Amino acid sequence: MHGMPLYEQHDQAYCLQFANVEQAAAAQETILLGAPGTIIEHKRGELVYYARQYMSPEGKKQEENLGGPQGDPDVEARIQQVRERIELGKGLIDRIRELAKLGFQLSDNKTFATMGVLFNHGLFQAGAVLIGSHAFAALLNGLGIKAIAYQTEDIDIARGHQLALEDVPTGGLLAILKETGIHFVEVPAMTRGAPSTSYKQAGVARFHVDLLVPSQDDTFPTVAVPELNAHATGLPYLAYLLGKSHMGTLISRHGAVPVRVPDPARFAVHKLLVSRLRTNTLVKSQKDVQQACVLLAMLGEHRSGEIEGACAALPKSSRSLVRRVVPEVRRHMESAHEGALHELEASLEP
Repeated sequence: MHGMPLYEQHDQAYCLQFANVEQAAAAQETILLGAPGTIIEHKRGELVYYARQYMSPEGKKQEENLGGPQGDPDVEARIQQVRERIELGKGLIDRIRELAKLGFQLSDNKTFATMGVLFNHGLFQAGAVLIGSHAFAALLNGLGIKAIAYQTEDIDIARGHQLALEDVPTGGLLAILKETGIHFVEVPAMTRGAPSTSYKQAGVARFHVDLLVPSQDDTFPTVAVPELNAHATGLPYLAYLLGKSHMGTLISRHGAVPVRVPDPARFAVHKLLVSRLRTNTLVKSQKDVQQACVLLAMLGEHRSGEIEGACAALPKSSRSLVRRVVPEVRRHMESAHEGALHELEASLEP
């Protein structure tokens, strides 16, 4: 190969460290929101009550009431569970700090808390998928490679079918998001009177969450998501991306949370596809192609056949769109990743 490669592989020992973090994260039944913190005691008269004191996703000191009184067997059992979660969280953070020094991708604390509440309510376990740049970062870590990441305040959550959820609060997805402690509000739709499909942090912050579902055609409809008491934006060809997914892990300075992410080969090919659907956002289109090329380079060189499989699953109506972006892909890959480029081109032949 010649030219600058699009990625570097982590040492095998570092990948093992990340795998251990993933294993510990998967053992969590509930994600603590914010930093793990510590358990403190408050005296009320002659009785002692418990609270968890911690730093919120926005960097503010918070207290979570854990109840009491001290000495009650049920209370003590519950407090012991929280202590164990705190210790697990602190142990994870120590290991994540080391991974950050080695070049693994970390999310911001608000994104971690948002993923945490979605996990706590069973969305990822039921089939919801994290897509977009946060999924790209999780895929890089899972594949054991380093590459340029893209800072984003957008969280894209997609669902391909109705989710079987049990503990959704009355307020639906908005109420779930507010459990982070972040003041989320609905973003008004572009069309007057249409339901919102997006939620943002109140005020000037750009942090927001979009809910997405597959579109049945090439339009972008607003679709009801009854199990979340919410609405979503329909996206063409999203069903292809969601057709194959797995559980991954998102890490941050506040901990680690299991999340469902797309198959990396489909993620890459879908990025090429959506880059042609973005007709008025050149910067995002370029980012789509760059992210795709990183994954294609790695997969072509270390997971032979996965690019071919992802291309074979493309809807026939989309293949010509993907072929149109191959010249741009070639500019990124031909000097350093010729073999992976050849697999992509061969897989897209009519």
